[in-house]
Amino acid sequence: MRTKFFKYPIYITFTILIFIGCDTENNIKVDQFNQSIPLRGNSWVIQGENNFRNMFRSNGLQNWRNRNTKIRTYFQIGEKGKLKIACRAKVDSGKSQIKYNFNNNTKKVTIANTSYDTIPIGSFNINESGYQSIDIQGLEKTSSNFAQISDLLIGGEAAQGKSHFVEDEYYFGRRGPSVHLNYQEPQETEKVTWFYNEIEVPKGEDVIGSYFMANGFRNGYFGIQVNSKDERRILFSVWSPYETDDPEEIPKDSRIKLLKKGPNVQAGKFGNEGSGGQSFRKYLWKAGHTYRFLLKGVPSKNNSTDYTAYFYAPEIGKWELIASFRRPKTGTYLGGLHSFLENFIPSQGNISRKAYYKNQWVRDSKGNWYELDKVRFTADNTARKKARLDYAGGIANKNDFFLKNCGFFNNRTEIGKRFKRESTGKHPSIDFSELP
Repeated sequence: MRTKFFKYPIYITFTILIFIGCDTENNIKVDQFNQSIPLRGNSWVIQGENNFRNMFRSNGLQNWRNRNTKIRTYFQIGEKGKLKIACRAKVDSGKSQIKYNFNNNTKKVTIANTSYDTIPIGSFNINESGYQSIDIQGLEKTSSNFAQISDLLIGGEAAQGKSHFVEDEYYFGRRGPSVHLNYQEPQETEKVTWFYNEIEVPKGEDVIGSYFMANGFRNGYFGIQVNSKDERRILFSVWSPYETDDPEEIPKDSRIKLLKKGPNVQAGKFGNEGSGGQSFRKYLWKAGHTYRFLLKGVPSKNNSTDYTAYFYAPEIGKWELIASFRRPKTGTYLGGLHSFLENFIPSQGNISRKAYYKNQWVRDSKGNWYELDKVRFTADNTARKKARLDYAGGIANKNDFFLKNCGFFNNRTEIGKRFKRESTGKHPSIDFSELP
């Protein structure tokens, strides 16, 4: 990642004149900081009132009034040794005392400047490279706000190598990296009609904001979500062939048509990430249980394709229809088969989540089954540009694949790496004539 230097050259010159030789205990000089970490893209409120939108603006931490609020900022460093940390901050008036905690070391800093300045925090020994975090909490203030902080600054031996953090696209950076399993499809068949998959989300990994997508294909996706503490969904969507983020712009001949839907399923349009037809059913699926997904895709009239999704919950004990959509200008069978895991709520991007993907099979138009036991692991642009490095995937429990993201863990998987799980050799038993 390209090294990011100070954004405020006028202030830097002024700060060097004032602070060289300050903090003699740690011998920290302002010109020793060489990387700037924006607070907005790399911070989470971990204690107190979580009003991130009001507290964090384009230039960092702003309306910070509550003494009980604790903010945690994450960054990744590639080296060991001495790490020097400072912040760029100011107060509205008077002075404030701020407490910083890094690697179980607490530093108290007084800020009295009313223009942004570089404030040294301390010098620390780093014994292990990788993700680091620093906690910020207000202690005393004489004005309504504790302080305004735009960036953390780092320097020293540990900051001389490659350091990684979110520099731009803060929304996606705080959401964290999305990760994918791309299944190697069998060469023996060209007409994949059915795609079968299973997901188990381990207990404690069902984090709010997670979408565990089981059956992905070139034109849509099908899986389960955690929408809130009290709401979970089964979600099935198909993209329109007309590319737009506004579903109202889609011409009539490119619109997704709902053919049928199951009981308690809601269906309509979606936008903002492409557009098309969406269906979902609210269902409180449970962590630790294995859920089954079945997707059908067959060419239909006038060069269209009909996509139909079925869901099997062990608590119910039978296949249930989610929805069937007709996609115009397609005329193909299933292809581009994949699974993914994403976090869709930025405030949850500091919490890791994981799922096991099991027993993948496809069935062709002649009724032949083929096992999908090979995958290629990939990740999205947030991972590829190295804004976030907390992503992993591969083999779990011999017969299963897994995906994991977010939470700032260090054991990441190489993007593009291929895996082969142990084959079961036993395709799922499904009576297709009994499907609703």
